[in-house]
Amino acid sequence: TIGVAESLTGGALGATLSSVAGASAVFRGGIIVYATDLKASLGGVPVTELASDGPVSARTAESLARGAAMRTGADVAIALTGVAGPDTQDGHEVGTVYLGWVAGDTVQSTLAHFTGDRRAIRSQTVESALTILLNAVVAEA
Repeated sequence: TIGVAESLTGGALGATLSSVAGASAVFRGGIIVYATDLKASLGGVPVTELASDGPVSARTAESLARGAAMRTGADVAIALTGVAGPDTQDGHEVGTVYLGWVAGDTVQSTLAHFTGDRRAIRSQTVESALTILLNAVVAEA
C-alpha cells in the first residue's frame, strides 16, 4: 500500500494516484503539509530537526515519509518538499526538491533540481515521485 506527504505539490501526487481506476486497492491516502509547522504537527518531523535543517532538506523529506507511512498505515510512503517558486526559500533555489521515501525498513531520499515555471517544477516533482514509488513497490514485492 502507498501513502504520501506533500508540501510543494499541494496534493497533486495524491490526486494523480487516486485518478487511476482501482487505486483504492493500494493508495491509502496522504497528508498535505504546506506550512512548516504542519510538517511537525501532522507530518511527524521533529521540531528540533525543522529548526536545524529547515523545511527543505533530505532529513525533513525522510521524516515526512516516515510520518506518512505511520499515519496512513502504508507499506511504502513518499514525501515531497522543496521550492516551486517564484522565489528562493531559506537559501534554496527555485527547483530544489527533496523526495524522501520509506519502503519496509529502508528510508532514503534524493535531491532533484527541476527547471521551468512553478507548474513545470511541480509536475516534474510528481513524475519523479511516481518513478520512485514504482521502483519502491517493485522492490518490496
